[in-house]
Amino acid sequence: MQEQKMRIALLAGGTSGERAVSLNGAAEVERALDPGRFQVRRYDPACDLAKLVGDAGEIDFAFILLHGLNGEDGTVQGMLDLLGIPYQGSGVLGSAIAMDKFLSKELYRLHGLPVADCAVVLPGQGASLQGIVDRLGLPVIVKPVREGSSLGLTIARTIEELRTGIETAKKHDRQVMVEQYIKGREITAAVLGNEDLTALPLIEIIPGEGFTFFDYTAKYQPGASREICPAPISPELTAEAQRYALAAHSALRLRGYSRTDMILDESGRFFLLETNTIPGMTATSLMPQAAAKHGLDFPQFLERLIELAVEDRKAQG
Repeated sequence: MQEQKMRIALLAGGTSGERAVSLNGAAEVERALDPGRFQVRRYDPACDLAKLVGDAGEIDFAFILLHGLNGEDGTVQGMLDLLGIPYQGSGVLGSAIAMDKFLSKELYRLHGLPVADCAVVLPGQGASLQGIVDRLGLPVIVKPVREGSSLGLTIARTIEELRTGIETAKKHDRQVMVEQYIKGREITAAVLGNEDLTALPLIEIIPGEGFTFFDYTAKYQPGASREICPAPISPELTAEAQRYALAAHSALRLRGYSRTDMILDESGRFFLLETNTIPGMTATSLMPQAAAKHGLDFPQFLERLIELAVEDRKAQG
């Protein structure tokens, strides 16, 4: 008797600034999932939410390929919980926490993880730009508190650039974080698992010429950056970064998988930046690269995410 295919709702597109990235990733995920085992239907939350709700009884699993607000922040996760549809990755709480860069940083601190100093500019409150500079120095990183793919992120080297950077970030979020600039190497560390966590090989990200940091274009323009896996750092530093990634995953109450970005400064110290709960998902994206080095090719990695989600749902009862 032939095994019944798992009916998967592939959620991609959405309304965030990362819509194009989401759609590109979903196309690769759909190609990689074994058609002999999975029946995939595509849903775009920008226009298909009513259809998704109507089809809920015919869906066994949802694979969320949404990035940024209204997808990676717990909103879609909550809807799927109400519909009784399992999905990969973190639930409402972990997704919402990790989406908030300032709250994540506060939890990192509480768990003894190293972070750069920062200040938050809240809506309706006038920011003392000189006070921020006196505290953090220059340059500083200016970023929306809740946004992904480095959208709205700038480096400010003067007070005037800080003013402009805050206005740019406010186009993406009402809250803006100004963070001490840490010069160093960009390292990302992925984690896989529920209760039993595994740290995957590290990746070093080297933005190409003309890019001062790993911004949206450097992330997604082919050939704009180099990614080296495993990262060419010492075994001791590798183990340290992996410990930090595991601790960040647990501190933010995450499930299934995550990827934590950090800077290794010139003195050999790590500073955690943020943790991604739905990392990029093409075969050449950062976390799939790390999974491949670990021994899971792209289809195997996707199937492992589904397995972890199903196991987690069963454990919850």
